[in-house]
Amino acid sequence: MAQRSSIQLVALAVGVVFLLVGILGFVPGITTGYDELSFAGHDSEAMLLGLFQVSILHNLVHLAFGVAGVALARTVRSSGMFLIAGGAIYLVLWIYGLIIDLDSTANFVPLNTADNWLHLVLGVGMIGAGVALRGQIPAARRA
Repeated sequence: MAQRSSIQLVALAVGVVFLLVGILGFVPGITTGYDELSFAGHDSEAMLLGLFQVSILHNLVHLAFGVAGVALARTVRSSGMFLIAGGAIYLVLWIYGLIIDLDSTANFVPLNTADNWLHLVLGVGMIGAGVALRGQIPAARRA
């Protein structure tokens, strides 16, 4: 089995974390107000870890993002693509969350203030990791 590069390991870790978050969004207790979990919309009162507003759609998006991260971690190039493009998507979500009225139908995912700031951190972190690690080659391939 070939040794994975740093960028592949980061993409894999990010993918696994997204899978875990998507799963935890469906676990009563870890998600408070679970009985108020709706498919989509700002009226979902379910909160992952009591902080991040979630819905079934929100959880499914996390799961899809996780699957993409794990699948794209197979190569250096696709790992970088996942981190940079995924980070850009999260920055767009951050801006979207700042612009919309969180109590309107435009907030269909749903998002709250904690989600918005987490999206900023994820966007900057994923892009930063993708750019910083893009040129690295695993030691096994250099030899």
